[in-house]
Amino acid sequence: MNLVGHLRCFVVVAEELHFGRAAERLGMAQPPLSQRIQRLERELGVRLFDRSSRKVELTAPGRLLLDEARDILARVERVYSLAERARLGADGTVRAGLPSGFGGRVVAALIAAFRERRPDLRLDLRETGTAEQIRALAEGTLDAGVVRHPCDSRGLELGPMLGRRLGVLLPAGADLAASPEVHLADLTGRDLVTPAREEAPGAHDDLLASCRRHGYAPAAVHEARHPEFALGLVLAGTAVALVPRGEDVPGTAWRPLVGEPLAWRTSCAWRRTRDPGHARAIADFTAAATAVLRREARMEPLDAAPARRVVPRPSSGFLA
Repeated sequence: MNLVGHLRCFVVVAEELHFGRAAERLGMAQPPLSQRIQRLERELGVRLFDRSSRKVELTAPGRLLLDEARDILARVERVYSLAERARLGADGTVRAGLPSGFGGRVVAALIAAFRERRPDLRLDLRETGTAEQIRALAEGTLDAGVVRHPCDSRGLELGPMLGRRLGVLLPAGADLAASPEVHLADLTGRDLVTPAREEAPGAHDDLLASCRRHGYAPAAVHEARHPEFALGLVLAGTAVALVPRGEDVPGTAWRPLVGEPLAWRTSCAWRRTRDPGHARAIADFTAAATAVLRREARMEPLDAAPARRVVPRPSSGFLA
């Protein structure tokens, strides 16, 4: 049994005296919370609460144990805080993830921007897909990251949502390249090349679902681990790509989509930290990354709703 986790549940229920409110505060459903309290009661051999259909009250043993439970949780928080402070102070490094596909200019600008903000710290920037970043953040092997949405962000804090409108990259000689803009449904029958699904499963699936909603069911979907491979498929006429506008590539034509139905959504993500110094370092990375993505990757602020229009601007990188 995870004693610390069960004690945390006990303290929150004791403070709320209501299982529904306590479950909401803990970010969990009510039945698992009730089960945790029951397991803790069995482990301790005492009833902690008197429950009825109308109210929840602490028992005498519950009142006796509440202060001890709070003290244990405070000490555990102190251990985590000291560990975070020791790790950051030991080598002065912030470990951060960045998805593949951002151009070298973005990488260099991000490192420079963080160095300017925090000359006392080193940024260990790693090319890491969203799915791997989520795992690494949960395990504590990354301090922060830049992730594609939608993704499983439970337990994470998120920075401002940024977006880029997607258009279609076609062979220059394709019939649709003669049009100033393209209806997504007009791509029917053509293969699609996308970044590898394992990099960002949620974003990959969301893109394909959005295509289907707007009348485009790709004849086949090719996954590219590297932007140059995707570009090769487009140049060969094998597939089209749904990407932001980038620098002109001879032999290709980028066209906006009618109604701007598709956009990539990106934000910084991090796990909540207990140490103020660590929190400041993460906040500085988030501020630097957000500013660089807006300036160098031409991303624009988005509301939570995906329907917000994003004004396209040229940027470096085929899949940035």
